[in-house]
Amino acid sequence: MTQQKRISLEKLTQNTTFLSAIALILSLLVSGVVMMIAGYSPIEGYSAMFTGAFGSVDNLAQTLGTATPLIFAGLAMAFAARGGMFNIGIEGQIIAGAFPAALVGAYLQGLPWFVHIPLCFLAGMIGGGLWAMLAGFLKNKLRVSEVILTIMLNYVAQYLAEYLANYQFKAEGMLVRTETIQPSAALPALIPYSRLTTGIFVALAFAVFVWWFLSRTTPGYQMRAIAQNPYAAEAGGVNIARMNLLTMFLSGALAGMGGAVEVMGVHGYFIVNMTSGYGFDGVAIAVMGNNTPLGTVISALIFGALRAGSTSMNRMTSIPGEFIQVLQALVILFVSTPGIVRAMLRKRNFKKNDQKKGA
Repeated sequence: MTQQKRISLEKLTQNTTFLSAIALILSLLVSGVVMMIAGYSPIEGYSAMFTGAFGSVDNLAQTLGTATPLIFAGLAMAFAARGGMFNIGIEGQIIAGAFPAALVGAYLQGLPWFVHIPLCFLAGMIGGGLWAMLAGFLKNKLRVSEVILTIMLNYVAQYLAEYLANYQFKAEGMLVRTETIQPSAALPALIPYSRLTTGIFVALAFAVFVWWFLSRTTPGYQMRAIAQNPYAAEAGGVNIARMNLLTMFLSGALAGMGGAVEVMGVHGYFIVNMTSGYGFDGVAIAVMGNNTPLGTVISALIFGALRAGSTSMNRMTSIPGEFIQVLQALVILFVSTPGIVRAMLRKRNFKKNDQKKGA
């Protein structure tokens, strides 16, 4: 292998966008092999999945609507990572944002929509932000890893919200949920009888905000400096403890917005288990998007298509919808371990070089 080719290969294997694309392709191929071993046709399965995700206006609306909370979840994880924190508590922060947004939407009456909707958003952001900031505070005071703290706080948020929804704020009926929000707090649907609401525009606006904040503001620069080298940042005068709190608050606020949008645009109330694993998907989405706002949005759309397409796959074929979970797990595996892809690319090039030498 010539020196020029070796340098070119090295640059290619360091391109995270390229590695994420290869990882997605590999996960599709390996999932197809698993389907074949189980006795199903991967062509039939992927065709049904693609049709279910993009085959009609309603299907596309389902994909975009499903991707909306995933965009917020991915942005929450990406923002924390760019600030040097590893936020695994997005699931709990979504709940911590969804619950107060549901209460503000249900119990504040007589407000115009242009006041009521921002108040619900604000409640969701504050709820999610404070819940995440609690982990940042404990990290600063007790020197405990935020990974452990945020994971444990997920369960606290889940069971606390379940208790409140089951007793103090339970609506009439069998379902464990809060009262229905007022019409003035509901996000308008873009496509009737679909999950797609104006929340998708809010999600994209927040993606732009994250880009602007991280790349154009002093606190954003300080967060990125801490992520790169906390000792150098501290020597340069950055208050790391304060920035950890700010990073976690804003990360949690993004997650809380995802919960608020889900309440206001899809369910109309808080209901137990409404998050459906969005928070944990957000980790994979951020990693796949290289912790950048644009990459995160694209990754969220891919995961939204997978989720929306799984229903169609289950309905149109005999393939169980659980294969989508297998596919998502493989995406996470390949994307979060880019060394696998790098090793495969290098091995392929070395083999090709050896064949040329033998010839």
